[in-house]
Amino acid sequence: MIAIIKYNGGNVNSVQNALSRLNAESIITDDTEIIKQADKVIFPGVGEASSTMKLLKEKGLDLLIPNLTQPVLGICLGMQLMCRGNEEGNTQGMGIFDVSVKKFPTENIVPHMGWNTLSDLTSDIFSGIKAEDDFYFVHSFYCGLSQNTTSVCNYILPFSATLQKNNFFATQFHPEKSGKTGNILLKNFLNL
Repeated sequence: MIAIIKYNGGNVNSVQNALSRLNAESIITDDTEIIKQADKVIFPGVGEASSTMKLLKEKGLDLLIPNLTQPVLGICLGMQLMCRGNEEGNTQGMGIFDVSVKKFPTENIVPHMGWNTLSDLTSDIFSGIKAEDDFYFVHSFYCGLSQNTTSVCNYILPFSATLQKNNFFATQFHPEKSGKTGNILLKNFLNL
């Protein structure tokens, strides 16, 4: 069973639909006991950092997520909240990844929205994916490069498209909206 963390994030149903296409059984929940027992956990996100972190704290999810031992996948805002801190709302993150989240320079076109390729792919979740394959991004804030960076996207500046530390994986792009390539990545995560 895959637990999709519920916290009023905008793309939980899209993630569940993508998992259904892969014949994976999932549940959208904020129940800490169900999340602890799940085989895999997906922490999706579309929204604003400070209000989302407030909701996570109300449910104790801010303390639960960093202590999970099964494979965990953070998506977009989920990835950003797994980092040390976020300029959006001056939000303290969960600190799983020791990197800060910053706003793209506003003299450029922001948000970054559309299809982009990645470079420096170094994670097992990229098995069967080529550097020229595209993923779908939509975000105004980015994670800098760090020792946990497992792929890089270049938009305005190079930033972490994916992060990995131990059982924690995270994508700035939306695999659930990235067509065939996103399905491959999700399947690789499910097969961990």
